[in-house]
Amino acid sequence: MPDDLNWAIGGEAGDGINSTGKIFAQALSRAGRHVFTSKDFASRIRGGYTAYKVRSSIDAVESVVDRLDILIALTQRTVDENLDELHDGSVIIYDGERTMMSDFEAPGEMTGLDVPLKRLAEEAGGAIMRNIVALGAACEVTGFDIAFLDESLEKRFGGKGQAIVDNNKEAARLGAEYVREEMVVETDYDIDTTDNDLVLLNGDEAIGMGALAVGCRFYAGYPITPATDVMEYLKGRIEDYGGIVVQAEDELSAVNMALGAARAGARSMTATSGPGIDLMTETFGLVATSETPLVICNVMRSGPSTGMPTKQEQGDLEAMLYGGHGEVPRFVLAPTTISECFHKTVEAFNLAEKYQLPVYLTADLALAVTEQTFEPKEFDMDDVEIDRGKVVDEESIEEWTNGEGQFRPHAVTDDGISPRALPGTADGAHMSTGLEHDELGRRTEEQEMRVQQVDKRDRKVETAVEREDWSYREFGDPDADTLVVSWGSNEGAMRDAIELLAADGIDVRFLSVPYVFPRPDMTEDIEAADDVIVVECNATGQFAALVERDALTRVERINKYNGVRFKADELAEEVKAVLGEPADAEVEAR
Repeated sequence: MPDDLNWAIGGEAGDGINSTGKIFAQALSRAGRHVFTSKDFASRIRGGYTAYKVRSSIDAVESVVDRLDILIALTQRTVDENLDELHDGSVIIYDGERTMMSDFEAPGEMTGLDVPLKRLAEEAGGAIMRNIVALGAACEVTGFDIAFLDESLEKRFGGKGQAIVDNNKEAARLGAEYVREEMVVETDYDIDTTDNDLVLLNGDEAIGMGALAVGCRFYAGYPITPATDVMEYLKGRIEDYGGIVVQAEDELSAVNMALGAARAGARSMTATSGPGIDLMTETFGLVATSETPLVICNVMRSGPSTGMPTKQEQGDLEAMLYGGHGEVPRFVLAPTTISECFHKTVEAFNLAEKYQLPVYLTADLALAVTEQTFEPKEFDMDDVEIDRGKVVDEESIEEWTNGEGQFRPHAVTDDGISPRALPGTADGAHMSTGLEHDELGRRTEEQEMRVQQVDKRDRKVETAVEREDWSYREFGDPDADTLVVSWGSNEGAMRDAIELLAADGIDVRFLSVPYVFPRPDMTEDIEAADDVIVVECNATGQFAALVERDALTRVERINKYNGVRFKADELAEEVKAVLGEPADAEVEAR
């Protein structure tokens, strides 16, 4: 049997596709299997195609591929949308009352299972459980122990009462029994299980978990796809640590509340997406000028304007690098994996306070909504270090006062970092404004002081470049002539693509960059390569332009901006095309 199982469910928005997919993903992870998911959903409450795909294996998986082994088709469109990913041996589970196998022609030998999902669900207690009936049928087809599905159903519906849990378990069993007793199914699928203890979470949840671990105690935000799950994760958890979540009336209020909390001494954060970043830009400048540490999470989606709220893109890079009037020092961190969303969130808070600067923590939709399994040791809370920077207390504050005993919150220093006194610190009273100011925070237009303050703020970045590790991660063949560079969520697909390319005799060195600004110096790496390719999900190659500027050389680009994330086999073919290599016949046929 293929150890790498690819399963999907598709239907219309409002059909419970997301919850059904997550239930099955949780069941697989409880069985000790690694999971990687992908979602395709419409920007509406009802109607429009939506799907949830799960790739599962005994070994770790980090991307999705163009292959479907089991498809639960709740609508005819589901079959049409996924026809090119089906293959000899694929199984389609459908309800003949809504989807007719005779309505399409598919290549190869596939098995269609007409299961009366709605009727069996009604027998179990309600038509709403037809998706669970389909999950039971999928368990039977794949030889997956339905007991793991029971555990997942208990977790999902336990808060709604035991009767609801029992009804859903019965619905799953009726689906399994129908396939077992009414149909003759011969497949090669037999899902193995392990004793692995795995954690299943998505990027937004990892960001929220990292914020809690590093001491975030105030979050203000306005709901926006695909960043809302950060707030959803924190709500109900941050209160246990003495913190608070505030749902603001808009993004302007959210960022200003977060700024106020940070000025009060709390580790503070807000999260939004592209349209919200536009609205927050003015306050972003105030954060930098007042030298207030603040983390702003930008979970990117397709733009501009409202764009496609539920689709993938990495189009906000230049907005985060250059957004805001005047010259605003900042840091821009871009996690490349779901687990790194946790670790880079920790780093973002420490950088914000060490250098008293705003930090953009940027993920994208592909990271935000994807669930993936990890071993718990990936998130060791004991390893989290909290660095609050140059905070002064009653004993050390005197050296940072002027001759009249007044605290200098914007003192000009060699490293650009001024002292910081939290509210309540004796002799630490001070002010800061959005106007240019002197060392005491009083507004000024004096020319020499203006130059000193601008240079001081800029020196923070220079100091950080010297003191911090702004490195990339490397994969593949270190001696390969072909160099691929990428940032953000493309890492997993590219790592799998490297293996596919190696099987075809093509060696690739891959640099995955989690820092946009400051970013690692890749000049020597680029000069050593014959071919340099930059992979990203936007139309203009925003990161590629930075690489070209840094290295003073042209690079090849692989860009995708149709709203869908990169897949491993797709990336392998794109690299081949850039190198002038022949395409894989099977992929081309699909």
